[in-house]
This record gives sequence, C-alpha cells and structure tokens, in this order.
Amino acid sequence: MIFMTEYDYWKIFPRMPKKVTIGDITVRDGFQHEEKFISTNAKIFYAQEMILAGAKEIEVTNLGNPAGIPQFRDAEQVLVALRSDAFKKRCERAGVKYDELVMTAVTIREPAVDTAIELRKKGIGPDRVLMMVSTDPEHHFANSGTTLTQYWKEAERCIKKARDVGMKMCGTVSTIWGSPITGATELKDAVEFTKRFFSIGAHDIEHADHDGSASAAQVYRYFSMVLDAMPNPEAHLCHLHETKRVASASILAALQAGINRFEGTLGGLGGQPANFLDDCPVRGTGEYYYDPRYVGLITLEDLIVMIDELGIEHGYNVDRVLWLGRKMEKTIGRRLRSEAIINGRTLKEGHPEHARPGLSKLIQKAGEKPGQLVPPEWPPQAILPEKWGPMDWKK
Repeated sequence: MIFMTEYDYWKIFPRMPKKVTIGDITVRDGFQHEEKFISTNAKIFYAQEMILAGAKEIEVTNLGNPAGIPQFRDAEQVLVALRSDAFKKRCERAGVKYDELVMTAVTIREPAVDTAIELRKKGIGPDRVLMMVSTDPEHHFANSGTTLTQYWKEAERCIKKARDVGMKMCGTVSTIWGSPITGATELKDAVEFTKRFFSIGAHDIEHADHDGSASAAQVYRYFSMVLDAMPNPEAHLCHLHETKRVASASILAALQAGINRFEGTLGGLGGQPANFLDDCPVRGTGEYYYDPRYVGLITLEDLIVMIDELGIEHGYNVDRVLWLGRKMEKTIGRRLRSEAIINGRTLKEGHPEHARPGLSKLIQKAGEKPGQLVPPEWPPQAILPEKWGPMDWKK
C-alpha cells in the first residue's frame, strides 16, 4: 500500500484564505447576555481598546427599545465617545485609520433603524446596522415578534432607508444548523434566505449559529454551498456560538470552505439577551432556551491565537488582546472561557527556565556530543524492517 500525501495545506483547500478579518462584538453581543449592567465607561473602554488592538469591524451597541434590552440604555453615550475628536486623535497617534473602521449597531426592528438614521444625521450614528431572520419561524418570532413575511417587507423598507443616508445593512441569517426551539433545519433554506437578503439590497450577510448546533462537517458543507452560489467571500461573515466547546473545529472548517470574515467576543461572552438585569426581571427575548452558564460566542482571544498560529494574517496585536481578555474577567467578575489568556501563545523559544538542571554534565560524562539524539553506531536515518507495525507478536 502506497500513500501519496500533499503537504501544502493551501493546495488541499485552495479556497482557504491567507488573510482574514476578525470582528469584535464583545460590547454588544457579549454584554447582552450579562445579568448585571456593564458600566458605560467599561463599554467605551473595551470598544476603544479593541479598535486600538486591531479591530476594524466592531459592534458597539443595540438601538432597540431599552425596555426590552436595558443593557443598552446608554447606546447614544457610547456612540458619542466613539465619534469624539479625542478618540479620533488617539487612533491617529496609534496609526489606526479611523475612516476605515466599520462600527455596527444592531437594529432588529424598524424603529431602531429610524433611531440609527437620526443618530447618523447628528454625526454620531453607526456605519452599519443589522437586521435578522431565522429560517425557523418560531425562533424568528421569539426574536422579532413578527412573521417572516411581515419581517421581509420591513427589512426591505429599512435597507432602502439605511442606504439613503449612507449606512450599510447587514442581514443576519440564523438557525442555519438547527433551532433551539424546533430542532433540525435545512441548510438550503439558509442559502435561499441569504439570496433573499441580497435581492432586497443587503450589503453583507452574517451566517449565524446562535445556539451551538453547528458541527464542523456541516459548517464546511454549508459555506461551500454559499460560496458556490454567491462566490464573494467579502460578502459573508461567520458567527458561531459555543455550547459544546467545538466551535474552533467549525472555524477551521469555515476557513477550509473559503470564508475570510469571522467575529467573536472576549472571554466567549454572549448569548440570548438577558431576561434579568441587576435585581430585576426584564423582558429580553423570553426564557432562555439553553443553559445560560454554558453559552457564548467563539472566544476572540483563542480565535486570534488559532488564526495567528495557522500563519494567517489578521491585523491584531495579539498580546494586547490577551491583556484585554484578562481585564475582562475582572470586569465581569468571573472566570471566562479563554484558554489563551492563561496559557498564551505557543512560544517557539519554549520555556528554558523550566529545564531540569544537569543534562549538559550528563552528556559530557557519557562522552556524547551536544545535540546527539541516538547512539553513534546507529545509521543516520532509521531503516524500516520489511515487516513493521502491528503484527502477530508470537511469530
């Protein structure tokens, strides 16, 4: 039996990118699941610091009715700080091209889009807004309170409104790989919904797994279907949640399919909008449909380290992101999901301070040469016997 292996990863997966964009959505999607109010100062700090660390695409708030999502009652204050001359000067000093940043606000319903437009006219509005459909009508109703037919008409109106004032509209397609309410879904429905969004003028599409249903094989299959039908990777964004800690495998599968835009949150924060804030129940989007302790997005710190160690360009200062991840644990007040903030990156130079003393003396005493790995009388390269590997050891 002869195996012929291709060692060049990019020849095996020719669609796999060598450069990606990784968006930060901590301040919006990450904080929406928290059951305590995250201070306005903290939201501004993390949004600004993540931009200075390399984020080019960032979700900064939700412009929906604060009665349902009071975590974002400070939306305008956050936007004011991000649009301030003081922050623009910080970006300039740091070499960040402020005009190339894309700041997004979530606007699930039309009144929120109208709010974004008014803020835009005041000079503090977002560059991009976001509306969302689910291929499962029940999940869609839980998030938006409408039928899909009603919502498509609303989205069509809102996309035109947004474009008229120079705002991009991202269309999110959810329950691609399954719904936490009704179970299995069909991938082809999500491909069709993606086409529908583009047909009414959406700028780009966020393909979302909001409950951790996705598996690597199905992620590869889905994004291959998407790029076969709509072959522009810049138009597609991969958004994965965690419930089983397998999303990193799905990220690799998405890369192999050709996706080059991803997003995550510091510490893997996030999930369904909270139905409790501080000491008071709030509406949110109703009862949680998964254990709220074990849900969140792909961990941004770990994702960036993974991409970095694959040799893919990403544009982040990795050490600065890991520092922010450690700070986030103090902000939230508990241990979060990132492993990279504890273990860091794989260091090529290793940790020589942990070496056991005495090896050099033992080598000298044994009469061996430094760097000698096998007995000197052995051939320089191993010679395999005619029969090797698993066999009947009695013969």
